[in-house]
Amino acid sequence: MSRVPHPPRSFWVAHLVRGTLGVFLSALFRTEVVGRENLPATGGVILAGNHISYGDPVLLWCRSPRPVHFMAKSELWHNDVLGWGLDHFWAFPVNRGASDRAALATASDYLKAGDPVGIFPEGTRNFEGNAEAQGGAAFLAMRNEVPIVPVGITGTDRIKPPGTPWIHFPKVVISFGKAIDPAGFEGGRKERVGAMTTEIMRRIGEEVAHAREVATS
Repeated sequence: MSRVPHPPRSFWVAHLVRGTLGVFLSALFRTEVVGRENLPATGGVILAGNHISYGDPVLLWCRSPRPVHFMAKSELWHNDVLGWGLDHFWAFPVNRGASDRAALATASDYLKAGDPVGIFPEGTRNFEGNAEAQGGAAFLAMRNEVPIVPVGITGTDRIKPPGTPWIHFPKVVISFGKAIDPAGFEGGRKERVGAMTTEIMRRIGEEVAHAREVATS
C-alpha cells in the first residue's frame, strides 16, 4: 500500500457524512431497511452480507442502525485520497487471498471495544451469488465470542449493471436476519468454522430472498 492506514482519534467526519450525504444517498436509492431489531443495540457484532455491487458497503454503511467498521481490500489504499477517506469512514484494509493477521487483529480490537464490524464472506463482488465463502467471519466470531447478523441486500446490482455507462436509481432493500451464535457449533476449530460459514451463507441467502420479496411487494 502506498498509504499506511491511520485511523483518526475521532470519527467526526464519518458521523457528519453519514448524517448528510448518507441520508441523501439513502433517499436517492429509496433504501428500505427491514429487520433492524435483529441487530444488537450494544456490544461487538459482525454484519455478514452478500456482495453484488460497490453500492453494498456504501448503502449498508449509510443505513446500518449502528456505525460499522468495514473490512475492505487493501488495494483501495493505493490512492492516498481514497485511503484517507476510508481511514476516516471506519474502514480498515485486508490483504485478500491470504490470512491477514493484522486485519484480523484490527477487527478483533473493534469487536472487543463493542463496535460492529462488516464483512462480505465471499471476499469480492459476486453477481451470481455462487462464489466460495471464506471462513474469516466465522473465525472472528468464534475468536471474540460475538454473534454474526446475516444481511441480505438486493437492488444494488442494478445501480450500474456490467456494460452500461449510466448510473441507475433502483429501489434497494437491506434485510437484517436473526443473529447466529458461535457457541451453537461443536467440534474442533476447523470443523466449527466450516459449519458456521456454511450456516452464515445459508442465512444470507434467506435474507436476500426476503429482501427481494419486500422489494416487489
